[in-house]
Amino acid sequence: MSVIELTPVGAPQTVGAPVLQARDLTLIYQGDREAHLAVDRVSLDVAEGERLVLLGPSGCGKSTILKAVAGFLPPASGTISLRGKPVTGPGPDRIVVFQEFDQLLPWKTALGNVMFPLIRARKLARAEAQDRAEDALARVGLARARDQFPHELSGGMKQRVAIARALAMRPDVLLMDEPFAALDALTRTRLQADLLRVVEEVGATLIFVTHSIDEAVLIGTRLHLLSAHPGRTLATLDTNGVAQGTAAFTRMVREVHELLFPQAEAADV
Repeated sequence: MSVIELTPVGAPQTVGAPVLQARDLTLIYQGDREAHLAVDRVSLDVAEGERLVLLGPSGCGKSTILKAVAGFLPPASGTISLRGKPVTGPGPDRIVVFQEFDQLLPWKTALGNVMFPLIRARKLARAEAQDRAEDALARVGLARARDQFPHELSGGMKQRVAIARALAMRPDVLLMDEPFAALDALTRTRLQADLLRVVEEVGATLIFVTHSIDEAVLIGTRLHLLSAHPGRTLATLDTNGVAQGTAAFTRMVREVHELLFPQAEAADV
C-alpha cells in the first residue's frame, strides 16, 4: 500500500494555520530577447514548523519561487502573504541560504558574520547579538570556529555559518536554495542530519529547494512537485515521517520519481 497521501492539485493542505501563502503565483523572467514564463499559477501553504520541499526537474521554477517568496522577484500575477500581510520586498522575516560558498563577508569572522545582520536588520544591542550568534554557532557545531575567517573554513563549515546566521535571525520562514548541492557526499549527508536536528530544536519553518528526490524525502515533511518548464503543480504529498534506509523510504522515493517522470517509467515497462 502506498505511503504517499496526495492532496488535490491547486488546493494545498497544511496541518496548522499557514505562516506563508501563495495563491495562483505566476512568475516571469526576462531573457536576453524576450520574457519567459517560469512558473504558472502555483499555490502554496506553509504551516508553522513545516518543512516544505519544492521538487522538480531543472528549469521548473523552484528557485524562482524561492526568490519571489524572499521578495526579490515580484509576481506577474497572484499573491504571496506572510502571516496575512502581503510580501512586497525582502525582509528579515524571510532569510535565504544559498548553495554558494561566497555568501559570507570575507572580512568578518564566523561570529561576526552571524552577528552582522542581527545588529543591522534586527537592530539588537551588540551583547544580545553576540549571545544569539554564539548560541547559533554552537547549534551547528562551530563554537570553536567562532574566530575563524571564511577563507579558513571548509565548504561545509561555511554553509554551517550561513545556516547559523539565518537561524539566529529567527525568521518566520527559512528559505534554502540547494544549500548542500556543492558539497561532497559525506559532508552533505552530515549537514542534512544536522539541519534536521537544528530546525526541529528551534521549531523552524522551512522552504527547501532541491533536485534530489532522496534529499527531498529526507528533509521534507511535505513535498510540492512541479512539472518541467514552465513550473506547474503536479501534486503535494506528505512524507509521513518515513525514515531513511527503510522500505517505506525507498518506496516513497520510487513513487515520487514516477510522478515526476511518468514517461521514463512507462518506457521501462
